[in-house]
Amino acid sequence: MFPPEVMSAHPPPNAAELRQVMFGLGLAMLLSALDQTIVVTAMPTIAVDLGDPQDLPWIVTAYLIAATVVTPLYGKFADVYGRRIVILVGVATFMIGSVACALAPSMAALAGARVIQGLGGGGLISLGQTIVADLVSPRERGRYQSYFAAVFITSSIAGPALGGFFAQYWHWSLIFWINLPLGLAAFIIVNARLKRLPEQRHPHSVDYLGAILLIAASGVLVLALGWGGVRYPWRSAPIVGLLAVSTLAWALFAWRTARAEEPLIPLRILGLAIVRDAIFSSAFGIGAFVGLSVVMPIYFEICSGMNASDSGLTLIPLMVGTVAGATLSGWLMAHVTHYKAPPLLGLGAGFLAALGAAAMMGTGRSLLLLNALLTVTTFGIGAMLPVATVSVQNVVDTRDLGTATASMQFFRQLAAGAIVALFAALAIGGGRAQLLEQLKTDADGAALFSSFRLVFLALAVCLGLSFIFLARMEERPLRGERRA
Repeated sequence: MFPPEVMSAHPPPNAAELRQVMFGLGLAMLLSALDQTIVVTAMPTIAVDLGDPQDLPWIVTAYLIAATVVTPLYGKFADVYGRRIVILVGVATFMIGSVACALAPSMAALAGARVIQGLGGGGLISLGQTIVADLVSPRERGRYQSYFAAVFITSSIAGPALGGFFAQYWHWSLIFWINLPLGLAAFIIVNARLKRLPEQRHPHSVDYLGAILLIAASGVLVLALGWGGVRYPWRSAPIVGLLAVSTLAWALFAWRTARAEEPLIPLRILGLAIVRDAIFSSAFGIGAFVGLSVVMPIYFEICSGMNASDSGLTLIPLMVGTVAGATLSGWLMAHVTHYKAPPLLGLGAGFLAALGAAAMMGTGRSLLLLNALLTVTTFGIGAMLPVATVSVQNVVDTRDLGTATASMQFFRQLAAGAIVALFAALAIGGGRAQLLEQLKTDADGAALFSSFRLVFLALAVCLGLSFIFLARMEERPLRGERRA
């Protein structure tokens, strides 16, 4: 697990130390995951208080852009300077951004503060996974990855509920002030526990030109996906121009990666077939899950007449399905040889369930049956996640562990942005207002059901592609002793 010289100076962590580290890392990851969901239900209140409602999407877009573009840099810095100092910098930056958000006097100031938050939060998830990879053998790692899945689901459920409660009964700034006690606890626990454990550092140089090109390419792409169909039509000059700039920047980044002595994302990582297959499989899976969680409230509220609170409660089975799949799959990785079999079965069942959901849009449309089918799809997605992450960490060199984990998280976030845009376009046809107007002359909701049939077909395609890439991925034996 550790090099011999490190092991002699620092004994491996025992179970109690691992639990303490996991708690601190879970708090750090919760900061990043929670802040991507808690602002959604408070956005209308923020617009009333600060004005400039036309700039409201920037509250989400500014954070998403900043968090996405810095993720690979966090991985590289963690390999060079050590995990502890880099994750502490991320937590501190996130807390500074949170204070700035809470005190923001205008929408522009809030958007700028969200950028600072994103710069801090962008590396917390991948760094948490990397630190666990340092401390736990690949065979045991899936079990701990499932704990992190619980963090994400907690944020998905608690975030919208807390945001709405604070905005309605207290003040929207509390959605940012709450980060201070969480962040301070995470900072203290992570610093105290990691200081006592082996520090992983490896000699690397940072390709800053490649970093600039990657930031430009991914940042402009996320901006185009965030604006497309919301602020501007997809075929408008601003969106087409942004996509063209992003394409050029990606081409320049690929050119730089092929020629740099130490590229930001080394070709020795992307050149591994296991890494590529795992990234594609998890990207399509995560994108499908995030896209589904974004568009289903539209279905629940417009088709079933639910309020926002009930819609959030109806999403809980989908979230629980993901945690259950990740927990079961992660546990089985430590006990079975063919660890790909459970997620492949889960993704296959999810593919069929998504097709079933699409087919039932023209029938009785039982909400209970629909939710059951969608829970099967999220179970399959959850089962795939620990296998994809651990498979990448199992095959790369120790010196590239942080870079590889951050690269996977980076591509997952990009895919999530793209698939969310696709699902939203299919569900609402370019705008919620247009859909509502359409429903005024379509009393039985045929247009909505037709739109969501396309969403569920797209969901099936994503699950099918995730299945194909996971099936292609080589199933190498996991490093570490098998436990009885």
